[in-house]
Amino acid sequence: MKKTLAVLVASALFGSTAMAQAPNTLSKKEKKEGWKLLFDGKTTKGWHTYLRDTVGAKWQVKDGALVFDPTQPKSGGGDIVTNDEYENYELNLEWKISKGGNSGIIFDIQEDPAYRATYLTGPEMQVLDNIDADDNKKENHLAGCLYDMAGDATVSKPKPVGEWNQVKIIQDKGHLTFWLNGIKTFEGQIGSEEWNNMVENSKFKNKGFEHFAKVAKGKIALQEHPGSSQWRNIKIRQL
Repeated sequence: MKKTLAVLVASALFGSTAMAQAPNTLSKKEKKEGWKLLFDGKTTKGWHTYLRDTVGAKWQVKDGALVFDPTQPKSGGGDIVTNDEYENYELNLEWKISKGGNSGIIFDIQEDPAYRATYLTGPEMQVLDNIDADDNKKENHLAGCLYDMAGDATVSKPKPVGEWNQVKIIQDKGHLTFWLNGIKTFEGQIGSEEWNNMVENSKFKNKGFEHFAKVAKGKIALQEHPGSSQWRNIKIRQL
């Protein structure tokens, strides 16, 4: 009896493992709901370095993850952006960061030579090692926060370095909602009085940011920043 029970338990565990969805894939349900992969787990197809035609050498695919490797040649860096623009959508992805690492998810980017960097036009959801990164002094610079605008330690609950974090970003007619590991870290409306007040109390009020967050539509970027970052299960559903 005990032996039979052990076999049944082992079979159930094996079946559960076998049924677990592989990274960088879509289930039948997700496909029916309109989800699309932005990263196939094998190539950088669908992405390019900002203001360039190809992806720089610091961005590589390793073991099913899109990896920013700062040890590669300096000329191979830069933020990478999607080839396509997105307006109303739900974006899901997973990230993990190296010790002391820093990165970000920037969106609504207007890719134009007039803007030398992604962050001049696009808001950012922060990606950070909250404990050891240099940029951990301001609470709205912590992981999951609307960078330099909103959020604090009460909602920033990243996993320990080396573990995968789950992100959900919804933008619907300019209404933004952020989640990190199932915790809502921000909700607000681009262009509202509240939003404009946040901009006026951030670095984005300064010269050079005149076109920051003026259009709730654009490309999505993964940021080059100190440390190594890894990304997978990047998928989007247009609303």
